[in-house]
Amino acid sequence: MKSEAQEALDELFAKGQIPFALSARAVESIGMEEYIIRFYDSRLFSIDVSYRRGQTFKTVFTTAVLGRVSRLRGAHLLARTA
Repeated sequence: MKSEAQEALDELFAKGQIPFALSARAVESIGMEEYIIRFYDSRLFSIDVSYRRGQTFKTVFTTAVLGRVSRLRGAHLLARTA
C-alpha cells in the first residue's frame, strides 16, 4: 500500500493537481479497511483513509489527498485575506 500511495502522490504532483511533492513515510492499519498514511512534510502530516470492498486503495487515497489539499489551499487563502 505504501508503494500505491507514493505512486498516487507522484502522479498528482506530476499532473499539477497538488502544489507540492509528498513522500509517503508509512501506511499503518488503524482498523478494518482503515489506514493512516504518514508523510514527510510539515504542511500535511498524515491522512486517514477508509475504503470498502469493491473500491481500490489508490482511488480512495487519491480522492482523500485532493480533498485535504483543497482544504489546505482554502485555509491558506483565508489566512492571507484576514
